[in-house]
Amino acid sequence: MKTLITNAKLVNEGTISSQDLLIENGRIAQIATSITAPADAKVVDANGKYLIPGMIDDQVHFREPGFPNKGTIASESRAAVAGGITSFMEMPNVNPQTTNLQALEDKYVRAQQSSLANFAFYLGATNDNLEEIKRLDPNQACGVKIFMGASTGNMLVDNPETLNAIFANSPVVIATHCEDTPTIAINEAKMREQYGEHVPMSLHGEIRSREACLKSSKMAAELAIKHKSRLHILHLTTADELYLFQAGKKLADLKGANITAEACVHHLYFNDSDYETLGSLIKCNPAVKTLQDQLALQQAVNNDVIDIIATDHAPHTWDEKQADSYFKAPSGLPLVQHALLSLLDLHTKGVFSLEKIVQKTSHAVAERFELKDRGYLREGYIADLTLLDLDNPFKVTKENIRYHCGWSPFNGHQFSASIAGTFVNGKHVFDGSKFIDNSLGERLQFARK
Repeated sequence: MKTLITNAKLVNEGTISSQDLLIENGRIAQIATSITAPADAKVVDANGKYLIPGMIDDQVHFREPGFPNKGTIASESRAAVAGGITSFMEMPNVNPQTTNLQALEDKYVRAQQSSLANFAFYLGATNDNLEEIKRLDPNQACGVKIFMGASTGNMLVDNPETLNAIFANSPVVIATHCEDTPTIAINEAKMREQYGEHVPMSLHGEIRSREACLKSSKMAAELAIKHKSRLHILHLTTADELYLFQAGKKLADLKGANITAEACVHHLYFNDSDYETLGSLIKCNPAVKTLQDQLALQQAVNNDVIDIIATDHAPHTWDEKQADSYFKAPSGLPLVQHALLSLLDLHTKGVFSLEKIVQKTSHAVAERFELKDRGYLREGYIADLTLLDLDNPFKVTKENIRYHCGWSPFNGHQFSASIAGTFVNGKHVFDGSKFIDNSLGERLQFARK
């Protein structure tokens, strides 16, 4: 039950320091310059590698229940752990949809039987489930998810009275997908008139346009201000939306902040020039947009206008992605195994510091969602840890892709760094090449009243 990690460079709370770290009974027992190994401790020599709190991904679609051909909690959580993600928060657009409290608890039961990472789930909003949202215990879900843009089934919430009521009554953070559906429909009609079914994939960002994003994000922000709601706007993609958010928020203020913002790794890594080579593989909603938008998002991360970095991991099968027309190819891409690696590529290019990456993928997520004892390297906290090797490149091949769907937009790409190990709840689950402990993750607990 004891593990000593020696000779590590700890990246935590804005600093990098050479330290040892002792784990006892799943928690960080001691952090010091030099720790003598207890007689019964397993010793892991980090050899100067970087030790960070494991990434907490606040936005994934693991496709269970309902879509086992795309992914399962078991398969995608393993991919996440191999990518240095130790906890995830999963979305409600599955089958059956997670739009009532029984469906929510059913997903927790599934995860408790199969997830290698720690887990929490969103309750999904609809035009007719306000009473379920009101009944939600604040410690029962990470948040309430509102699709304020096109979605599957009845999960598009477009009734103004319902939106007002949800923003006024949600007992937890409201997480929104912001795209204006009528604007998108008009753009689709124009493109169909010009191209028929075979719209160039490079025009996806013009169909899911900046106007559609801004109109919806602005509405969400106005509702949050009106009702003093706790709002988290997911996956921003445009420079235009950034004026909605306050720069320079401190982590300590995030619990009380009404509005926070998120960017996803693919919108920070790709821009619309990448459609030429990747096509439908980077088709997602909201869309990857221009270089100018990409650079503005990167700057917003560094300026603390954007609070959190997530993945929006959303796998589809290879055959689905190879559909013969723009409209038939589904939106979404698998990312959890390669999210941290893509951020480390950007670090190598001088875009983000390691301290900033840790702040946005761990600290800020724990603060915004009020997670109990996670997200930091602190004595007494749960030992969710990721070991990074910045001197050992990792090339993505079909053989080492761990997603159930079997493909990645990064296939063939060599990342500048690699994941050297992942610890979940103090257990050394992944050693950088293979899983060495199949212990299951835990239900995330919240420090909420």
